[in-house]
Amino acid sequence: MLDLLIAKLHDTKFMVMLLTSVAAIATVITLAMPFLSPDTLGRRMKSVAVEREKIRQRERERLARGERDRVVLRQSPKQYMQRAVERLNLNKWLAQEVAREKLIQAGYRGQAPYVAFLFFRMVTPVALFLVTLFYLFVVIEMDQPATIKIGLCLGAAYIGMQAPLFFLKNRIAKRQLSIKRAFPDSLDLLLICCESGMSVEAAFKKVSEEIGSQSVALAEELTLTTAELSYLPDRKVAYENLAKRTDLDGVKSVCMALQQAERYGTPLAQTLRVMSQENRDMRMTEAEKKAAALPPKLTVPMILFFLPVLFVVILGPAAIRVMATQDTSTNTPLGKPK
Repeated sequence: MLDLLIAKLHDTKFMVMLLTSVAAIATVITLAMPFLSPDTLGRRMKSVAVEREKIRQRERERLARGERDRVVLRQSPKQYMQRAVERLNLNKWLAQEVAREKLIQAGYRGQAPYVAFLFFRMVTPVALFLVTLFYLFVVIEMDQPATIKIGLCLGAAYIGMQAPLFFLKNRIAKRQLSIKRAFPDSLDLLLICCESGMSVEAAFKKVSEEIGSQSVALAEELTLTTAELSYLPDRKVAYENLAKRTDLDGVKSVCMALQQAERYGTPLAQTLRVMSQENRDMRMTEAEKKAAALPPKLTVPMILFFLPVLFVVILGPAAIRVMATQDTSTNTPLGKPK
């Protein structure tokens, strides 16, 4: 067998045929390889194109849905309110710059909320005055002089004039509480974005998208700040507007620190880390303050509601026994005298 193999290797005709067949097979495999190998790049490009088309379709649907359910920050005022404000010249008599700031802090922007505020500041006192007048003079007959009744009506009118301000203060308090609770977390996210290499505008935009699940008010304020940072010529104005819109000490200190960091070139990440820790400490201090103020607040309710019930529970059975003993002693028949 070995001799046969050696003889074949020395056979020139056989070696030529063998090498020719190997070359032919290699040529066929080389030509057929592109058709036999899977086209991974083409498949990937096709999948990317399909996914891009899906994203475009989804964005078109979202935009179409947003056109139907779009929330407009600056709405046009109601026509009847606008006419009443213009005809009675309420901008001159009831206009207040403080009211504009309060409306912005409560989340109401534009001319429409301001016109509605002036309209209700005019309508509410008149409505309460008329309702109180009808109630005191028609519904119930009070045995009081007319001057006292008129004084009560004027007091109701004054309450009606202050009612829109009370409403604004309540909305501002709720909005500030929502922002205050989520602000330290937003500072941590902003720190992570800045340390990853994002610009301030991109970091604010990313944080506004992520923090919306915790606080819609804070997400709205950060979105407005992102727009102002992109379009205003001076970043300082954008930070000052954010501080005015929120009116919180923690936000004001952060805005001041950001202004100083941009002015003097200090590291922004270090500033945000320090301010985040300070805001968390402030939130913890406020929680401890509320916890410390709880016992004095509970003193009066405990005296009025808890102690009387406790006395009834403790002394009730003893009082019942004493009353039962007295009843048995009075009902016992007297013995015969000796």
